[in-house]
Amino acid sequence: MFNFIRSILFLLSAEKAHYFTLNSLKFLIKIPVLNWFIINNKAYRKQNQMNVMGITFPNKLGLAAGFDKNAQYLDVFKALGFGHIEIGTVTPLGQEGNPKPRLFRLVEDQAVINRMGFNNDGVDAIVERLKNRPKDLIIGGNIGKNKVTPNEDAASDYQICFTKLYPYVDYFTVNVSSPNTPGLRELQDKKPLTDLLNSLIELREEKVKSGLKALPILLKIAPDLNEHQLNDIISIIDETQIDGIVATNTTIERKGLKTSEATIQSIGMGGLSGKPVLEASTAILTYLKNNLKQEKVLIGVGGICSGKDADLKFKNGAQLVQVYSGFIYRGPALIKEILN
Repeated sequence: MFNFIRSILFLLSAEKAHYFTLNSLKFLIKIPVLNWFIINNKAYRKQNQMNVMGITFPNKLGLAAGFDKNAQYLDVFKALGFGHIEIGTVTPLGQEGNPKPRLFRLVEDQAVINRMGFNNDGVDAIVERLKNRPKDLIIGGNIGKNKVTPNEDAASDYQICFTKLYPYVDYFTVNVSSPNTPGLRELQDKKPLTDLLNSLIELREEKVKSGLKALPILLKIAPDLNEHQLNDIISIIDETQIDGIVATNTTIERKGLKTSEATIQSIGMGGLSGKPVLEASTAILTYLKNNLKQEKVLIGVGGICSGKDADLKFKNGAQLVQVYSGFIYRGPALIKEILN
């Protein structure tokens, strides 16, 4: 049934199909007779419940940032069985993102190329939605900077989002690795990244002094880092004492794809996600597992299209996993397969 529905949805542009599907599910789960066919949470959400970073996750499976940027479909994803959702990337001011079309399927590769450009409603609008967040769903706040903010002022954008989201999320992910905001990946360099993370650690200390609990801070990194850059990341994590890493974001590489070169060139720039990223993202995960001097939380993301792929992440150091493109191609079956 899902394959038939997917074939119909794939007649639409990728971005239109995305929102049509989510809006349809949001409507259907409110209808008692129909939501029985959709909801997986009774059977799957509290399977393999575990404590990570001082947080009790209903299960090990999460939805990666970018799928529900504006926290509009949290009830849908909870119903489908996800244990945690990473919203965003959230920026201080709402922004349209890059011109459309900006989301492309590579069906032969079970992959997606996107150059969305941090399109979101802005932190204030998202905070209002989170005030009515579903119970028993862990929410991570993935934060970034506005496109118009120069890198020398980037820390202030992250601080604004951190401060405003703090009462409404369970952990933070600092996104400096998207390829779709000009200059953003330069913030992965040692000094700017150290300064940025230290500023957020200081803000967290202020929150704790005011009576709030200390929320974990994670860093999301690119799969395109070389060994020297990875060693810098490891050094920064040890120095700043953040809680872990989300490995990884999308890649700018286009090697080994089944999709024709002409099609790839016609699509142009953007981050590649899905099955072709599995090997590179898992290699990053393995390197971190083997070289981090202190025990840190690792969330495995990138190329998970089956339960076997998720198991590979767990075997290489991940305590939690997140999916994105694999969910587009496999649908709810992927959730069941991973959690089983």
